Amino acid sequence: MTTAPQLSIPTQDERTMAMLVHVLAIFSSFIAPLVIYLVKKDSRFVSFHSLQVLIWHAAYAVMFGVAMIVMFIFMFSTIVSHPQGTPGQEPPFAFFGVFGAVWLLGLGGWALNVILGVVYAIKANQGEWARYPLIGNLVLNKIVPEQPVS
Repeated sequence: MTTAPQLSIPTQDERTMAMLVHVLAIFSSFIAPLVIYLVKKDSRFVSFHSLQVLIWHAAYAVMFGVAMIVMFIFMFSTIVSHPQGTPGQEPPFAFFGVFGAVWLLGLGGWALNVILGVVYAIKANQGEWARYPLIGNLVLNKIVPEQPVS
C-alpha cells in the first residue's frame, strides 16, 4: 500500500494570493510572504507557497549574512596587517577578492530571487502545487499529510 499527498484544486482567490506571495517576495524578501501566511493560514495552497518562499528567503539571508561576516573579517584583518602610509603598497587580493565574491553572491541571489519569483508566481496562478528544488517536498509533506491510496 503506497501513500500520496491529497492535493486539492485551489480557488481563484487562493491562486491569486499564492501568486502575490511570489511576486511580493521579490521586493520585500520575507515580509510579504510572512504576512500572507499569517492571514491565509487556513488555505493549504497559500500556506504551501508561502512557506516555500519563507524557507528560501531565510536560507538566502543566512547564507548572505555569513558571507558578509567573512568579508568583514577579511577586510579588517587586511587593514590591521598592512601598515598605513606606506607609499606604493596596494591592498592584497583578499581585500578586493572577497568583497567581489560577496557582491557577486548577493547579485546572483537577487537574480535567482527574481527568476524563482516570476516562474513560481505563474505556476501558482495556474493552480499548480509547484515545488521549489530541495525544499518543496519537505513543505508539501508538512502542509498536506500523506493519505493511503487504495
